[in-house]
Amino acid sequence: MDPLLTDPALLNALHDQARAEARRLRRAAVGELWRAADAVLATAATASQRSAARWLHRLQRHRSLRQTLPPAGL
Repeated sequence: MDPLLTDPALLNALHDQARAEARRLRRAAVGELWRAADAVLATAATASQRSAARWLHRLQRHRSLRQTLPPAGL
């Protein structure tokens, strides 16, 4: 006969071991989730900053060109 069926202490120990392993795996998964989310946000922030810097440069160039050109109609 199967010892798990006849020995409740063995079954309880196996359950405890499985619960401990599940907790360990959950902690690892949550940690990995936050690391991945942080990496995604950092990449998005970098891209956004670069885009904003390029837009600001274009705006400044546009303004400087408008100031150096004579008004339309002259």
